[in-house]
Amino acid sequence: MSKSERLQKAVTLLFNAGYHLEKEAFDLLNDVSEMTDPIKLIEVMLKQLDERHKLTMISKERLLEVVDAQLPACGDPVDYPLSLTTLTQGLTPKHRRSERAKNVKSDVEVIMDPTAEVSSNGVIEEYLKYFRDRFHRIEKLVRQRMDCKGANSLKDAFRAASRTKMKAICMITDKRETRFGTLLTIEDLEASTTVLIPNYGASGLIEKSKSLVLDQVVCLGLQKTRGSRLIVDEVFFPELPRRSPTYGDSSLRVALISDLHVGSRQFMEDAFNRFTLWLNGKCGEESREIAEQVKYVIIAGDIVDGVGVYPRQINDLVVEELSEQYELASKFLEQIPDYIDVIIIPGNHDATRRALPQPALTKEYIEPLMENRNTLSLGNPANIRIHGVEFLLYHGRSLDDVLATVPGMEFHSPERAMRLMLRSRHLAPIYGQRTLISPGNRDFLVIERVPDVFHSGHVHVMKYESYRGTVIVNSGAWQRQTNYQKNLGLEPTPGIIPVLNLEDLSITPMDFN
Repeated sequence: MSKSERLQKAVTLLFNAGYHLEKEAFDLLNDVSEMTDPIKLIEVMLKQLDERHKLTMISKERLLEVVDAQLPACGDPVDYPLSLTTLTQGLTPKHRRSERAKNVKSDVEVIMDPTAEVSSNGVIEEYLKYFRDRFHRIEKLVRQRMDCKGANSLKDAFRAASRTKMKAICMITDKRETRFGTLLTIEDLEASTTVLIPNYGASGLIEKSKSLVLDQVVCLGLQKTRGSRLIVDEVFFPELPRRSPTYGDSSLRVALISDLHVGSRQFMEDAFNRFTLWLNGKCGEESREIAEQVKYVIIAGDIVDGVGVYPRQINDLVVEELSEQYELASKFLEQIPDYIDVIIIPGNHDATRRALPQPALTKEYIEPLMENRNTLSLGNPANIRIHGVEFLLYHGRSLDDVLATVPGMEFHSPERAMRLMLRSRHLAPIYGQRTLISPGNRDFLVIERVPDVFHSGHVHVMKYESYRGTVIVNSGAWQRQTNYQKNLGLEPTPGIIPVLNLEDLSITPMDFN
């Protein structure tokens, strides 16, 4: 039974019992039917009315009593366990102002969008250009470190005398564990060699060695032995510079979401409707001020579940046509107030190429989402600035590779893998595993700009932390646990979304379950 049919039946029940709804009461019933069954609400109300004196007109206030009693708290702030570092530590918020989003003009600047420059023929020359570009860009970032400015080439290391200490910037092409320590095969643009990180080294060096992955560009402190072997005595990541957080010039808020997977049987329609009702000020009394300050909704990919993304996906779909999935998604997103800007990048389930970098969604699919509102569609990854705060937006497909490769990484702590990406200054430091990367003249996955907010999704676990002045946010999902996730032992945290205050970069998690 459709929503309109349920609403009609609910009103008919009330009418047959001898009651009528005032217009405002009918509007309320229409709104809450997005998140609960209106027939059940009216049945509960009729039982209560039978116990009281007869009424002929039902007011909005009377209906609201029943709604408040029957519905769970909607969109209220929740205490959510932070990982490692709370965002309030070391931060000095400005004086908080209360700005209503509908009264403030949008301020969004696109800094980097790969859409217009995405192209590839897949020839060997493009791969060579791609890796050389990656090396040059990250080498430049490494040399910005005071302790790596004078780094040598590998040829210089070969010519050095025994017992000489030096530093070299290199790319890791192989990594093997032995009883003596970790053997790395490294190369730069002119030479390659093998070096050893001994297992008798300092504990900090051994811990750093665990975080080294293939195709990563780092600076190694080297010491040449009498036998011309190169021993690693230090590892320098490109790293983020230590800096104070950059605060915005507004107390407006940004709702950071991702992974709706509309079309999936597990899409949480009720929770998402509670989210849009909250944005419209129709539920969540205690958090209404927060809702009124939301000016932007950023969706970090996987708007729909897609078609043919994984084997036998058809069994998990309630909508089997891709275009129909986007049409349905547009119906949910159009419930967001029109004064709120929606910013979208694609994910690996969306209707664009799966190889990174991904261009923005084509007009064929994005147009239904752009009707009657200000919608900005960008590629993946993208850099934008909102009221002075710079965001790095990335869906997060390569999180799978980092989480599966680096010892100690776990799927329920995606923020740790995102921190490693920032330290490596690359969104997909491992090449050639689950993450498809298209070669080209430029590597758009190098993190050249230091973001104030690094927003990602993909793994369906909501976590956040602050690292060297950058707020790291993985925004969870709107999809219940799938059989695939169950087999992996992954417990998603859907329906809980982080809301960012631009004025002090604080995060307020909101629960819509």
